[in-house]
Amino acid sequence: MRRAFDGILESPLKANTPVSQYPSHDALPDRTALEESAARALTAARNAGADGAEVHVGAGRALTVSVRMGEVESVQFQRDRDLGLTVYVGQRSGSASTTDLSDAGIREAAEAAAAIARASGEDPCSGLPEADQLAREFPDLDLFYPWSMAAEDALELARSCEVAGLAVDTRIKGSEGASVDTRQNRGVLANSLGFSGYRESSEHSLGCAVIASDDAGMQQGYWYDSRRAPDDLMVAQDIGRRAGERAVAHLGAKKLTTRRVPVLFAAEVARSLFGSFCAAISGGALYRRSSFLLDQIGEAIFAPAIQLRQRPFLQRAAASAAYDNEGVATCDRELIVDGVLQGYLLGSYSARKLGLRSTGNAGGVFNLVVDSTAGDFDALLREMGTGVLVTDLMGQGANLITGDYSRGAAGFWVENGVIVHPVQEITLAGTLPEMFRGIRAVGSDVDVRGGVRCGSVLIDALTVGA
Repeated sequence: MRRAFDGILESPLKANTPVSQYPSHDALPDRTALEESAARALTAARNAGADGAEVHVGAGRALTVSVRMGEVESVQFQRDRDLGLTVYVGQRSGSASTTDLSDAGIREAAEAAAAIARASGEDPCSGLPEADQLAREFPDLDLFYPWSMAAEDALELARSCEVAGLAVDTRIKGSEGASVDTRQNRGVLANSLGFSGYRESSEHSLGCAVIASDDAGMQQGYWYDSRRAPDDLMVAQDIGRRAGERAVAHLGAKKLTTRRVPVLFAAEVARSLFGSFCAAISGGALYRRSSFLLDQIGEAIFAPAIQLRQRPFLQRAAASAAYDNEGVATCDRELIVDGVLQGYLLGSYSARKLGLRSTGNAGGVFNLVVDSTAGDFDALLREMGTGVLVTDLMGQGANLITGDYSRGAAGFWVENGVIVHPVQEITLAGTLPEMFRGIRAVGSDVDVRGGVRCGSVLIDALTVGA
């Protein structure tokens, strides 16, 4: 049996120490301690000559274990604590970070950041966010569910997941492993304008990948779940079985000759389409003029039935937050209404570059919700009739400057609404504008595991080929 222990901070533990002797639940610093460190950093920045400053103090801990064919692959414990400080001297900025939260350590970080700022060039768009945009209300978003699990228990959970995957079919003869990951974080964001915000969150995940093989070759099947609260996770055995079923279903996969057909993106891959949309309306791409959606507010971007909304206050959701990475208040936003683009995703810097105001999206979108327009997954298969069901995407084939889209994919060939056989080594080709406008339906089979919540997406036509 192999055991590896990595990422252990503040504990000089040896690699041959039994798993049971490793810490299972060390407490994180509380809110008061984090706020006190942030206040000391702002004072140190002012003493170093800064005109303004922003500080983030965070602490986290994590346990990650993995097994492969029943054997322990790795056991990793992490305990982190750090402080990041950005100071402004006029229109110059400088940043520094430290894990030393003593008075001397914080003072050194502040002096280093101030020195960097003085040596930097002036930038008229640099600076703290506008004071009137900072968050003043901090609703409880139900994001913190620590999972105080011993390493042995996590390993057994991973084993049970893998065993279930291996037992699905006799053609499953190998495994890429199963893993359990649990982490919790606390943090304070504060600035010299008087803002101070506190966040605590947790994230837990289970995953499994197994390999099926026959005379035609091998296929991997993978599945996972990720949630804020451990009680919301799929049962480990169900995750393993799902991985096994996906591996077996892809056995005998064929290639396709080039054709133009409808394409149904399964929910777990469909969200990448909307991720590309969010990247294209983000401030950095816009002020650099490297987005195909530049100057498109008020224009029809999607099919008329499509509605995209930001909902940052969803309980237990993956991307919920009361304020963005600068402390600017988040809010419900309608990004696409009846297919028409309503606004961009801007932080303070990009907003100033564009002559606009921050939209409270420094750090990205906070729970993008894609409204369903149709029935469940089976209903979308019937709606498509004949075409390709995509279950896996490979590569990063979306060009945000031109909107061109070309990605490797695998999935299934469908005829008359029924899956006929698996397909592999195919390429999807088109442009994001035509894909967005060509969305025929969004299913009700919503995948809620990430910051983009959507069901399967049926697109009228794409070029599909080898």
